[in-house]
Amino acid sequence: MATPIPRPATAHAPLPVEELRWYCPPDMIPAETTEGVHPIEGIIGQDRALKALKLGVELYGPGYNVFVSGLSGTGKATTIKTILEKLQPRKVLTRDYCYVNNFDDPDRPRLLVFERGMGRRFQDDMDEAMQLVLEKVPGQFEEPEYLKNKQMLVDEYNRLEEELFGSFEEQIGPDGFVLGRVQEGQAMHPEILVRLGDKAVLVSDLAGAVTEKLLTEEEAQRYVEKYREHKLALQDVFRRGLRLSREYQKKIEEHERQVGSFFLLAIFKDLLDTYTGEQVQAYLNAVMENILENLDQFKSTQEEGGEIPAEYEVNLLMDNSGTSYCPVVVETVPTFRNIFGTIERKQNASGFFYTDFTLIKAGSLLQADGGFLVLNAADALTEPGVWKNLQRVLLYRQLEIQSLEMFAQQSPTALKPESIDVNVKVILIGNNEIYAALINYERDFKKIFKVKADFDHEMPNTPMAVGQYAALVRRLISEEALKHFDKGAIAGIVEYGARLVDSKKKLTTQFSEIADIVREANYWCQQNSNKYVTGVHVDKAIEETYNRHALHEDKLQELIDDEVILIAVDGTRIGQINGLAVYGGERFAFGKPTRITATVSAGKAGIINIEREARMSGSTHDKGMLILSGFIREQFAQERPLSLTASISFEQSYTGIDGDSASSTEVYALLSAITELPLSQSIAVTGSINQKGDIQPIGGVNQKIEGFFEVCERRGLTGKQGVIIPRQNVDHLMLHSNVVDAVREGKFQIWAVETVMQGIELLTGVAAGERGKNGQYPADTVFGIVERRLERLYERAKDEKEKDG
Repeated sequence: MATPIPRPATAHAPLPVEELRWYCPPDMIPAETTEGVHPIEGIIGQDRALKALKLGVELYGPGYNVFVSGLSGTGKATTIKTILEKLQPRKVLTRDYCYVNNFDDPDRPRLLVFERGMGRRFQDDMDEAMQLVLEKVPGQFEEPEYLKNKQMLVDEYNRLEEELFGSFEEQIGPDGFVLGRVQEGQAMHPEILVRLGDKAVLVSDLAGAVTEKLLTEEEAQRYVEKYREHKLALQDVFRRGLRLSREYQKKIEEHERQVGSFFLLAIFKDLLDTYTGEQVQAYLNAVMENILENLDQFKSTQEEGGEIPAEYEVNLLMDNSGTSYCPVVVETVPTFRNIFGTIERKQNASGFFYTDFTLIKAGSLLQADGGFLVLNAADALTEPGVWKNLQRVLLYRQLEIQSLEMFAQQSPTALKPESIDVNVKVILIGNNEIYAALINYERDFKKIFKVKADFDHEMPNTPMAVGQYAALVRRLISEEALKHFDKGAIAGIVEYGARLVDSKKKLTTQFSEIADIVREANYWCQQNSNKYVTGVHVDKAIEETYNRHALHEDKLQELIDDEVILIAVDGTRIGQINGLAVYGGERFAFGKPTRITATVSAGKAGIINIEREARMSGSTHDKGMLILSGFIREQFAQERPLSLTASISFEQSYTGIDGDSASSTEVYALLSAITELPLSQSIAVTGSINQKGDIQPIGGVNQKIEGFFEVCERRGLTGKQGVIIPRQNVDHLMLHSNVVDAVREGKFQIWAVETVMQGIELLTGVAAGERGKNGQYPADTVFGIVERRLERLYERAKDEKEKDG
């Protein structure tokens, strides 16, 4: 049967020039120059996030901390500081915190809490009181009245001791003994001595006296026996003497305590009257008691301004005396030490490390007590120990200051300060990926971060938004002393904002990038010594910004120009088509064409994804290939199974690929290979498909069109070249002016399609075809040719099977 002549396709009109780019109307700009614009106050385009943030700031309750998410550059950090300053949240009274010595257990320092400003005052008052103790206490023990009373006690003790030992000496005198004192080591103790004439000797020396014939052996033996009898009595007298000594020592100490207590009470009376808190009162009483127990170290005269013993110092951990507003602390280096504080160590003269309550240091969490602490989520999660400890603090609202080493197996210190009750709201800045990970894998995250403020990367393109852009430029001019912008420059800035989000209906809220272009446009204006920044300067700034990041793009274009990478932009070819790919990062991405080919033969392997077989494709690309197979089965395998072997490949692709934006392109290449209808090489294609053959939108449409346009422009524009895009992407078109100008002059074209049928007609010039009442496609259409080719392949496979049987 003769092959019918293919039926020509209905012409498909390209997009009009007006659809290719949005130009900011001059009447939307509120003034001829920014001199007539008022600087904006507040935040632009983040109503949803501001409402959430306001709720989190003003609602005081357990867990109402805020997670702020969104793209960088949308003004999150700036917004948070501004909103916290302007919302005037309910002020929680800030407090002062001091750590002092715990005289009962030095390893458990006491915490004293004061009203704002009173901590510094208490520290100063304690220093003054202790200076008085050092300077005045020694003099109290040199007063005549004290010395007189002390001497009376000493004299009374001496008298009683003399009576006690004198009475004993009278008892032993008749037996020839006297009471003396002998030294044993460094101590003196009473001893019974034998009186021999005008001298007294120890009982142990009687043998020598016998040798010298001072007495007989019988007399010596009698002395020894009597000594043993009196020795027991001496021990009893000695014990009574020790009791008497202790009794009078206590009387002297009690006398000293009475003198010291009277004087200390006079010194500390003002502190006790001023600081009436229970904890402070207990501490002051403990200080006085400890001084009275250690009066000896205060009896020596001190020079004025002498050093106060460390155990009586006050460690002012947090001083809010200079704070009159709700504290807002932005911690840019959220290490464990910086957030939670630490316990420092010092080295003594012997080289050993030590620590005490004076070495406890506060962190930003305590600095933000009664207010807000702003942290970067990524930093907080990666810094050792920070996230888990932050969770504990927010759950239990208590801060226990420790060094990070405390959580190691071998802790360098046993110091455990009393925990601090904290009332702080934490505002965590991150992105949606971090938020999703925390919400899914951290059990307590929902309890402690109940508010999410999501900053959008775009806002509606409205006359109000254009006015806000102009006001933003005016604010930058005021803050940084830049030149004023004319109406054309403002329009260029607004259009750049639309290009950053690839949309005619949206503007970016990543104002850090807008601000960079404003500054660079001002620079080029200064270089030219112009009075106002114009649209030319803005275009120059944008162009130079892209040029600084275009090395990779230029190198790739050189390979295409030198035909190292094979790309055809004219003629036709069977099973070959120009796909479009996006390279580079999010901001400085660029597009370039890539050759996609398909081959078909008899067999039963189905559609082979060469990239997948080579393990060079991602899951999204693999899904797109499976959808492609579903479309082919939907259209051509209703009556009989597919019997073919087809392969599809991205030629000269040596790195991994992903995404489904080329799935429609692959369909066109496959259909061409099956029908042997050539595809136009002047047209590049982008768009994904579903199993019903509908074309779906893709990303990077502007970069893809501009990438193919540049290749065509270098080869020479013919008027037949162009790009096929999904219909849904028309609203995303913000093409460069040179592309728009080429379309206006008829040198380049852009088509928007909704189905595979429309795309294949543009590429082949042959009608796609529709099913007739008989359920088949017309023989002279693309789909009819596909149907009959697949039927022949099926019959061939069937014959081969029967032959094998």
